[in-house]
Amino acid sequence: MRMRPTLSWTPTEDLPPGTTDLEPVADALSTGGVLVLSGAGISTESGIPDYRGESGSLSRHTPMTYQDFTASAQARRRYWARSHLGWRTFGRARPNAGHRAVAAFGRHGLLSGVITQNVDGLHQAAGSEDVVELHGSLARVVCLSCGALSSRRELARRLEEANVGFEPVASGINPDGDADLTDEQVGDFRVVPCTSCGGILKPDVVFFGEAVPPQRVEHCRKLVREAASLLVLGSSLTVMSGLRFVRQAAQADKPVLIVNRDPTRGDRHALARVALPLGTALTTVADRLGIPVDGEAAARTRS
Repeated sequence: MRMRPTLSWTPTEDLPPGTTDLEPVADALSTGGVLVLSGAGISTESGIPDYRGESGSLSRHTPMTYQDFTASAQARRRYWARSHLGWRTFGRARPNAGHRAVAAFGRHGLLSGVITQNVDGLHQAAGSEDVVELHGSLARVVCLSCGALSSRRELARRLEEANVGFEPVASGINPDGDADLTDEQVGDFRVVPCTSCGGILKPDVVFFGEAVPPQRVEHCRKLVREAASLLVLGSSLTVMSGLRFVRQAAQADKPVLIVNRDPTRGDRHALARVALPLGTALTTVADRLGIPVDGEAAARTRS
């Protein structure tokens, strides 16, 4: 059963106001056993916009849905043209202070795990280990016919060869790696098939309207059960794929803390929502705990 896409959320109740007090976050991390759940907001400082923030991409862009992608060859042409161009920019993004802080917390044994709703791989690039990619990764491609997995870099090479001279200028880039192009710019972009069976290729990510694999959901539920607390970083929790873990933690009387500048759908389940920029907030917490975040210090810690 596939989830119906949820693109927006409007509060229907009075939510507790945000705070700038980082003590609850520092206290939870100092105790250890913290499970991180991150969203697009943690990657904005790396140049990747979020969906629903002040300048979120949903104000100008409707993400591709699973239903449209599988039903229409034209939709797939439009998606792959935009995504191919976006990948050039998306692939150059680098971890920011927020990602590095999460990795530092993990190295110092304060985290029980990391679940990310992002598909950008920046947590791993910062040094976090055993990251659960709830919505998959843009770095992989899957065939919808035979299930073969392949590298996005290899697909990019094949698309370059099939579309020599494809150099449109995008008006923006979106959290899913999709560049903003007009139909005229997409033109007659050529989509390449699976090299194993000739089937339809799709990025190995969960599109809007598509369900997260059940075994992945259960693994995340297990992580919530085993965690001492849940720390949400940069997610509006609009979609149920992330909100369900907040509800699970709250129902089990586990502390839920949220760092997000705007109100979220999970605020009523949280002890507090810290309304500060993530990079600033997490590096401040790391400093209070005496944990180095910069790359040089991290390298010394690993050695």
